[in-house]
Amino acid sequence: MDNLIISNKVARRFLVAYHGLDRYSKLGKEQAILDYFRKVGSIQFDPLDICGKNAELVLQSRIRDFKPAALYKLLYKKRKLFEGWDKMMCIYNMSDYPFFKRRRDRDKSYFESDNCTDIREISGDILTEIANRGPLSSLDLDFHEKRDWSWAPAKMSRASLEMLFFSGKLGIDSRVHSRRKYDLVENVVPTDLLALDDPNISEAEHTDWRVKRRIGSLGFYHDKSGDGWLGMMKKSERDDSIRRLVEQEQLILFKISGLDHNFYMCREDEELLNAIVSGKRKITKKISFLAPLDNFMWDRRLIEMLFDFKYRWEVYKPVKDREYGYYVLPVLYGDRIIARFEPVRDKKQGKLIIKNWWWQENIKKTDPMKKAILKAVDDFAAFLEVEADHRISFY
Repeated sequence: MDNLIISNKVARRFLVAYHGLDRYSKLGKEQAILDYFRKVGSIQFDPLDICGKNAELVLQSRIRDFKPAALYKLLYKKRKLFEGWDKMMCIYNMSDYPFFKRRRDRDKSYFESDNCTDIREISGDILTEIANRGPLSSLDLDFHEKRDWSWAPAKMSRASLEMLFFSGKLGIDSRVHSRRKYDLVENVVPTDLLALDDPNISEAEHTDWRVKRRIGSLGFYHDKSGDGWLGMMKKSERDDSIRRLVEQEQLILFKISGLDHNFYMCREDEELLNAIVSGKRKITKKISFLAPLDNFMWDRRLIEMLFDFKYRWEVYKPVKDREYGYYVLPVLYGDRIIARFEPVRDKKQGKLIIKNWWWQENIKKTDPMKKAILKAVDDFAAFLEVEADHRISFY
């Protein structure tokens, strides 16, 4: 596959098929969840819940009759998944825990620096409290002094809990709504995994693992700067890693017609690409409502180049500056993004309210498309455990 060039259509169809967005998984729900995590590495965690949290929205578009309880059972009961830092705060397979040891060690070094003297002074007491009382949140601790932290000033208890978590002393036992409850890490992570060092012995091996994993998170990716590389190492280190991975034939280099970028995909996905190119893997015309932070959408500039769909998440914009709405989801049909809409779950009325629906230009609205949309709205309402709102303007 030297000097491989694929068309825009093939690139779109590969991404749709890779992410399982044109057909539901035929596996049992728990296995389908775990398999998708194995494929993409991690799903971004965001606590905002307007019509389901981000991770829930990602999975409902791929797993038939998905319910959030299935995810949280794997995360907080069976401990098959873990909350940790990857691109941002993410959920990933518990088996990946040892691979992030270097990240935790870097946070531990910061925790032990002069920047965190005040936090360290109370951390021992917090660990003792958790050991004696069980999982606790910042509201369960009596440290009310504040300090500058992340986005804004925070209680010392919260800052200390977060540093103990990021440096590997604590794990997230569960959540009450969006509030984390922490426990000693040995009560969250299985003993055999907790004892392991990073399986990647050298820093270069670790970098290569992270780069290949991140490319797999998106399906394929380019070597330019972009949102898909968020939370990664410097570009020069990425470039060196990509070069090594291509030389080792772990990555395939290719071009997309009309684009100047070099793109890369994991060697393991060559079979799927060949099936798309040959036409053996067809794309089903299924409606999928995409999460704002869906892995498929991680680089919105790439989505714009391939799907001619410009998307900006406008939750942090003032109302007067929003082009569309507060929490807007793209609508995928087959290998095209045909619309976007603003859903809200009204818990008091028990209804899914569709506040607005915006069609893309030049979309031919066929009867099968309309039928698929109405079915998707019903399925989405069932996922949210409310009644559906069918007020969509097709013209």
